Amino acid sequence: MLRITDARTGQPVDAAPARRGLTRVEAHTQGFDPTSLRVLLVADLLVRALELGGTPVWALLTGERQRAELRAAGAALGVRPLEDGRDAGTGLGEAQVLHVVREGGAAPDGVRVAVAPVRGQAPGSPGGADPSVLRLALLTHPRSAHVGIGPAALADAGDTLDRWRRGVAAWAHRPSRPIPDTVRADLRTAWEDDLDTPGVLSVLRAVETDPDLADGARFETYAYADRLLGLDLTRELGSPA
Repeated sequence: MLRITDARTGQPVDAAPARRGLTRVEAHTQGFDPTSLRVLLVADLLVRALELGGTPVWALLTGERQRAELRAAGAALGVRPLEDGRDAGTGLGEAQVLHVVREGGAAPDGVRVAVAPVRGQAPGSPGGADPSVLRLALLTHPRSAHVGIGPAALADAGDTLDRWRRGVAAWAHRPSRPIPDTVRADLRTAWEDDLDTPGVLSVLRAVETDPDLADGARFETYAYADRLLGLDLTRELGSPA
């Protein structure tokens, strides 16, 4: 069960209702800037994690400024579409509402998932680079950590993403093997603990170098984790081994 820290109380709460009723995720933005883009990313991770746990989700975007620009940058970053929250109201029977907000920003009633500021990187794809590089650079940090995204961080994320995609493409040529139970448990323990994406990435790094793990199991592990991470790790499938 996904547990998320409520910024109002500092205490963890269940992100999904006990009976798996609908959970509404609202992303509250304040224009087109790096922190609003990170708010969208955290909302996207919440939706993905809840859906992986079998919870139906209704995802909304709330904010009046530069919505078109923000939606376009979010889409480039791999954020799945959010519905317009201005006229959403209630009435669909949802038992839980999660408000994703920037630190010091909106203060709606209900559970608040706070996102720390991002400094130093304009929204969207830096210099025409793969937007997944920026996504990975942001996922490397807990959402509560203030982040400065600069050339060194992007270069490191780019190298990692390229290596992992080439690895996944190579492992796909090997016989498939199931994800080890311990690895699957480690992944879910990380992302169900307050969306600990650095923990998920740490598991993938261990899987990458584990000499006792079959390549087919590495492939299945990375493909499974990418359902949360949204890094398009299988993009190079079909390339020569």
